[in-house]
Amino acid sequence: MVEKEVSASRTIMTQTVFPNDVNNNDTLYGGRLLDWIDMLGGIVAKKHSRSPIVTVSIDSLNFLNPIRQRDIVTLEAWVNFVGKTSMEIEVRVTSENPFTAETSKNCRAFLTYVAMDDQGKPKIVPQLILSTQEEKERFEKAKERRAERLRRRDLTATEW
Repeated sequence: MVEKEVSASRTIMTQTVFPNDVNNNDTLYGGRLLDWIDMLGGIVAKKHSRSPIVTVSIDSLNFLNPIRQRDIVTLEAWVNFVGKTSMEIEVRVTSENPFTAETSKNCRAFLTYVAMDDQGKPKIVPQLILSTQEEKERFEKAKERRAERLRRRDLTATEW
């Protein structure tokens, strides 16, 4: 199977926060942001695997600063790690007030997707070509997160 560089599937999405996107505090609904994050993460996973995907987990979703009505929201995502059939996608979210140009770091999330074949079974994905030191460091940290994710999954399954 062909290996792929991180840059081959890196994707940026931009949204404007409209009145129907906000709560009573005039800040973006967390669920709306989660929807955008999963949408972009899925796009990156599809571009990397060139196949249908399913979301397996969402980790470390922390809201750092509020996003307000009329802000411009930029989501950037890339592949940090691939296993045999799974991919960890990192999504970073920033916002900008279009009138003052003030920017804010808002959220960072790690999502895991599994590539699927035409029969709905997990499919092998291309391995990553790690071109930079930063990509290598992200890959190593993602391996640690994966081990913890699998440990938590196994605990959840036995404690259910």
